[in-house]
Amino acid sequence: QVQLVESGGGLVQAGGSLRLSCAASGRTFSKYAMGWFRQAPGKEREFVARITWSGGSVSYAYYDDSVKGRFTISRDNARNTVYLQMNSLKPEDTAVYYCAADASGHGGTRDSDFDSWGHGTQVTVSS
Repeated sequence: QVQLVESGGGLVQAGGSLRLSCAASGRTFSKYAMGWFRQAPGKEREFVARITWSGGSVSYAYYDDSVKGRFTISRDNARNTVYLQMNSLKPEDTAVYYCAADASGHGGTRDSDFDSWGHGTQVTVSS
């Protein structure tokens, strides 16, 4: 398993932006699929975005429909870091955001598709 540490959460007004970072341990970071999930109060954790492993120099990104066009997931393999750029934030984006890693390189949209998790970072969007 890989250790993951999220950062970058905070309080922002609706329409604003935040960039979350997730730093990972390990020497084979580029081979992991990385994902972002979120959990709002009283709700189950849900998929936000994922990015596959970098076979060669190509990675593929996937998004939940609720964030498509507003959020961008990216990775910097040299820094063992994955990012989530969040623009045009809405109050309904308020949640604890979790970073996840999948050693198979594919990931998915379910919790069970990932085998390592961070502790989460709080994002609060005020109206």
